[in-house]
Amino acid sequence: MGVTDPAGPVMDRDEVDRALARLGAEHEAIETSLLALQDHAGRRLLEGAELTGVTQERWTAAEASITLLWAYFDAYTGALRSARDIRARRRWSSREDLVELTELLRGESVTVADSAAATANAPTPHGTARLSHTFSLVTLVERMNELYASSLDMVVAADAVWSALPARIDLLAAELQRTRRLAHSVGVRPGEHPAGDDLERITRTLTALREQVVSDPLAYWVPAQGSSAPGGGRPDTTVYDREARALEDVRREIDAVLTVRQDAEQRLVKLRDVLSRADRTLAEARTARGEVLAKIAATEVPVVSGPPTVLQEQLSTAAEYRRHAQWHRLSPLLESLEQKAEDELLRARESLTAVTAPLAVRAELRGRLDAYKAKVARHGLAEDPFLVERYDAARRMLWSAPCDLRVAEQAVLRYQHAAAELLGAPRVPEQGGPEDRRGEQGT
Repeated sequence: MGVTDPAGPVMDRDEVDRALARLGAEHEAIETSLLALQDHAGRRLLEGAELTGVTQERWTAAEASITLLWAYFDAYTGALRSARDIRARRRWSSREDLVELTELLRGESVTVADSAAATANAPTPHGTARLSHTFSLVTLVERMNELYASSLDMVVAADAVWSALPARIDLLAAELQRTRRLAHSVGVRPGEHPAGDDLERITRTLTALREQVVSDPLAYWVPAQGSSAPGGGRPDTTVYDREARALEDVRREIDAVLTVRQDAEQRLVKLRDVLSRADRTLAEARTARGEVLAKIAATEVPVVSGPPTVLQEQLSTAAEYRRHAQWHRLSPLLESLEQKAEDELLRARESLTAVTAPLAVRAELRGRLDAYKAKVARHGLAEDPFLVERYDAARRMLWSAPCDLRVAEQAVLRYQHAAAELLGAPRVPEQGGPEDRRGEQGT
């Protein structure tokens, strides 16, 4: 929709002809827009729908605005026809004709009678309610533009929501029904499994959502920030998206239950194997602890706890669930047991490592002592009395029981120092942990 030139002095014939041409093009554009609005699918849907809430309020106002738009357009058409008739009186318009045309084209010469039915809910100029209003053609076009934009915005927004959400909700509802049937087949039912309760809640939510979207689409419309274009915005899919994610979570749960039904026995066998390995490892750790206490002196050895009986009890419960085809109960129990069994095996291995650490230190010292002996032998010093004495002292400590690791380590270091002095190598540091000493074995 366009806007005519503002008021000015008496127009000449050329100005009148240009104004009439512009007004004619403007009239066609306005008529095209109004007919498009009249035929808009969203408007037809709004006319036939049982509306509620904000949509009902805005449609009542929009209907009045559209009625008023046509009244304004008729007045505009009449004014344009009158101007054309005056201009057609003679080829060269007289001064009186030009004055009349100037007043008609630029002055407040268009009077529109506003019936109560048409303006009851439509916004009125200056916030007043009168039996008629007088406009210039410019003002009348501006007024039509305002009413057209607000009406089109409402129609486009409602149509966008109706086009986007109900079909998506119907597709999700169909998927929901398929999921419900599948859930029922594996024993996932309301009151018996959380996923069954979730399916009931999703069903109620989607049913209510569809009813609300159909009756009050504008409640699910988010206008675009800073946009003045009619229909600027997007449908609010927050509730739909949330329920779609919830249904996807339920589907994954049902898939897990189906998977359990297919490979329950295999998973139970694997669980028994993992727990058995954990028990054997703990038994080995307890045996190793006794060995360490007998062979290593002055060393704190951690206590090894027994296997937790609760895991065996839960494993028996899982076997019962499988025997009675209670897949919906077996699924979460198996997942929990599998994680706990892996944790138990890891704990058993850590216990064995912690218990046998002193034996590992003794083995490292023995290896270092033999490595230095081999190095000395390569240099022809194997029979050196001083080195033989130091070697024998360290060996007695490392191969005696119980072995004092701290004293044995010092004996090994003394042997290394003596060997280093004879070989002309740097002295081995006397301080440092096993990590610092391991690198010397290969020197």
